[in-house]
Amino acid sequence: MAEQQAATTPPPPARLLPVAVLLWLAGLYLRIPVLVAPPLAPFIGNELALSQALTGALTTLPILMLAIGAMPGSLAISRIGPRNTLALAMVIMVTGSAGRGLVPDTLTLMIASAVMGLGVAMMQPALPALLPRWLAPHHLAMGTAIYMNGMLMGEFIGAGMTLPVLMPLLDNSWRATLMAWSLPALLIAAALFLPKRDLARPVRRAAWLPDWKNPLTLRLGLLLGLSGSMFFGLNAYMGNLLEQQGQFDRLSEALFCYNLAQVAASLVMLKMARLWVGRRSSIVVAAALSMLGTIGAVLLDGWWSIASATLMSFVAGILLILLVALPPLLVRSEETGRLSAGTFLVGYTMAFSVPMLGGVLADWSGDARHAIMVMVGYALLVFPLAFTLDLRRQAGSAAE
Repeated sequence: MAEQQAATTPPPPARLLPVAVLLWLAGLYLRIPVLVAPPLAPFIGNELALSQALTGALTTLPILMLAIGAMPGSLAISRIGPRNTLALAMVIMVTGSAGRGLVPDTLTLMIASAVMGLGVAMMQPALPALLPRWLAPHHLAMGTAIYMNGMLMGEFIGAGMTLPVLMPLLDNSWRATLMAWSLPALLIAAALFLPKRDLARPVRRAAWLPDWKNPLTLRLGLLLGLSGSMFFGLNAYMGNLLEQQGQFDRLSEALFCYNLAQVAASLVMLKMARLWVGRRSSIVVAAALSMLGTIGAVLLDGWWSIASATLMSFVAGILLILLVALPPLLVRSEETGRLSAGTFLVGYTMAFSVPMLGGVLADWSGDARHAIMVMVGYALLVFPLAFTLDLRRQAGSAAE
C-alpha cells in the first residue's frame, strides 16, 4: 500500500523542474516530426517524383492520423498507463519519422508518415492523462501550459530551423535531416522512467472509448476543431490568399509571423494559465477573437491582412491551450485520457475536413477567400457551444 501511494504522490516543489523539463521535451515532439515536412517537401518531392497532392499529403496525412490515432492512445492508457503509453507512442513516432529518411519509394514514404502520425496521435491523450499522476492539482494548469509551450515551440523550431540551420550541417541531405530530428526522441522516451511515480500498470481496466453521454466530449472537440481548422486552414491557404491579394512576395514574412505568434501565445499562457484556464469567459473571448482575426485576414489588405492573420494565430494558440488543459481539471485521473482522446478525435477530424471542404469550394469557385470563409462558417456554427460549457469538476472527481 505504501509503495502504491509513493508511486502516485505528486513530486515535491523542489523536484518539479525535472518533471517540467520532461513534459516540455515530450511536448516538443508533438509537432517537430509533423512540421519538418513542409520545408523538406520540395527536396523529397524532387527525389521521389511526388505529385502536388502527395507532396501536400506529407503534412495533411499526419494531421488526419492525429484524429484516427486518438482511440489507440486511449486504449493503451487504460491498459498500460499513461507513462508507458507516452514512451511507446514516442518509439512509434520515431520509427515512422526516422523511417521516412530510409524509404525507397512513394508508398513506403506514405506508410512511414502514417506510422509517425499514429505515434504523435497516441502521445496527445497520454500527456494530459499523465499530469494528475505527476503533479499536484494546483499545478495541473501550469503542467498543460508547459508541454503545450513545448509543442508550439516545436512548430516554430521544426518549420524555422530545418532549412537554414540543420540541413546545411548535414550536407543538405533531407534523409539525414529527418533522422537527426527524430532519433533524439528515443532519449526522451527513456528519460520518462526517471520519475519514480506511477510506474505500475493500472490495477483495473478503465473504460477507454469516448463517453458520448458526457457533453464535454463533443463540445470540447468541436471547439478544438474551431481552433485547429482556422490555424491549419489559414496556414495552408496563406500563399493562395496573398497571391490573390497581390502580395505573394510577403509570404515568407507572413508565415514567420504566423508561426511565431503561436510561440508568443504559449509564453503568455505560462504566465496566465492559473488565471485563465477553467474559465468559460476565457474560451468565449479567445474563440471570438480567433474568428475576427480570420475574417480580417480575408477582408483587409496589405500588412493589415497579415497582422490580422497573425492575431488569429496568437489567439488560436491560447484557445488550444485553454481547451486541452480542461480534461485533467474536470474529470478523475483515470478518465482524463478517455476525455482527451474523444476531444482530439472530434477536434482533429474537423481540423482536417473543414479546410479540405473549403479547398474544394475554392477550386470550384476560383477564389481562395471562399476556403477561409468555410472555416469561419464552421466557427460561427460551433461558437455558441462555448457559452454552454459546464466547467465544474464532475461528481466523483474530487478524490484521487
